[in-house]
Amino acid sequence: MITLKEFLAREVVPALGCTEPGAVALAAARARQELGSESIERISVSVSDSIYKNGMNVGVPGAGGETGNLLAAAMGAIAGKADLGLEVLRDCTPQDVAVARGMIGEGRVELICMPNRSGVYVEATVESSSQTATCIIQGEHSNIVRVDVDGNAVFARGERADPGAHSFCEEAETGADPDESSETADFLEGIDYSTLLSLADEIGPDEVDYVMQGVEMNMAIAEYGLKSESRSGLGAGKAIWNLMKDEKIEKDLAFLIRSYSSAASDARMAGVQLPTMSAAGSGNQGITAIIPVALVGESMGKPREEIARAVAVSLLSTSFVRSKTGRLTPLCGCSVAAGAGAAAGMACLLGGDWMHSACAMQLVLANTAGIVCDGAKGTCALRVGTAACEAYLAALIAVNDSGINDAQGIVDTTIERTANNVARLNVEGMKEVDRVLIEILEDRVRRGDAL
Repeated sequence: MITLKEFLAREVVPALGCTEPGAVALAAARARQELGSESIERISVSVSDSIYKNGMNVGVPGAGGETGNLLAAAMGAIAGKADLGLEVLRDCTPQDVAVARGMIGEGRVELICMPNRSGVYVEATVESSSQTATCIIQGEHSNIVRVDVDGNAVFARGERADPGAHSFCEEAETGADPDESSETADFLEGIDYSTLLSLADEIGPDEVDYVMQGVEMNMAIAEYGLKSESRSGLGAGKAIWNLMKDEKIEKDLAFLIRSYSSAASDARMAGVQLPTMSAAGSGNQGITAIIPVALVGESMGKPREEIARAVAVSLLSTSFVRSKTGRLTPLCGCSVAAGAGAAAGMACLLGGDWMHSACAMQLVLANTAGIVCDGAKGTCALRVGTAACEAYLAALIAVNDSGINDAQGIVDTTIERTANNVARLNVEGMKEVDRVLIEILEDRVRRGDAL
């Protein structure tokens, strides 16, 4: 059984921008690292259908609103710092973007979609005039499993494969080696929900500080999205905020949660160079799992330690669902996994026990299980806001001892069985969703209508 510190070290880490192009940039940067000061001649990146879909229309950090995995790969190779992990593009400049754009224009950067491979998989090859280096990321967005130079392995699975681990993570002696993770064998496999949730009772000063660092990080990007003079991304959060300010909708906690959560996603999807604290491999999931819980705790005047514990419950619950469905799926992780997690965390703040948290999760899963992921892009802010708001309502219903009393539809008699049903819907029922969505996106590119 893992500890809370080990869980946070693995599942809750800072990320800059969307984690899919972040993984692409990280792989390219790590491959480039092996070439030293030699000039880059060519970059080729092969990615799973999930990475391909999620990186197509999302902003790349520091690129002034420009999007795509191709740009992320070029920027990662040109100026990325692999030791920063998922913040690999933190120090990129406009000059770096111009060089990357030039390489793409010259046809020296290639992106290949691997239609028969799902989940997290990135294989980046960077060539100089005399050497070729390849880096493979698999299973988790920062999990480097192999680095080759001219076909010879210089790093292979079995060593620690997360160059961007936060300093907090270095203190945790993880019971499960992160290199052993995969979409089919999750490190939470076999742990029931109540047992997993009991980890939140272990929270100590170090864990409180780390969790609250995540709260501060995600609230900061939300406030940027609300207050930035130019609209960030879709501008959904700012639009809701202005509707409240103009008294066109009521200024209540539910709309406040929706506004802040959407604003954070607006900024993140636009590629703003502010980090988020991610959850289960996704920054938007981190936004959804953290911001609503923090806002409810603040509105109730709860002490810092109690808010941190509730956020920990949310993060644990989010990863519980993700452990069933996998990292990247046809289902929207923010709406399904993080929405359920946030409901569990808020139920704790509202006076509920683990059974109320489970009930709140059941309500969210019943509500959102059919929402598909059509790639990372500006409209994700709508789903983040919806999930956050619906999670709050589900928590209120659950702690009032209302909710779903029997098995119906996708909801089963326990949260474990319901999560398994959601996973089955995802794996068996939505086999063709990603293929169809990728065809839709590529048809738009062929028409020349890509944003």
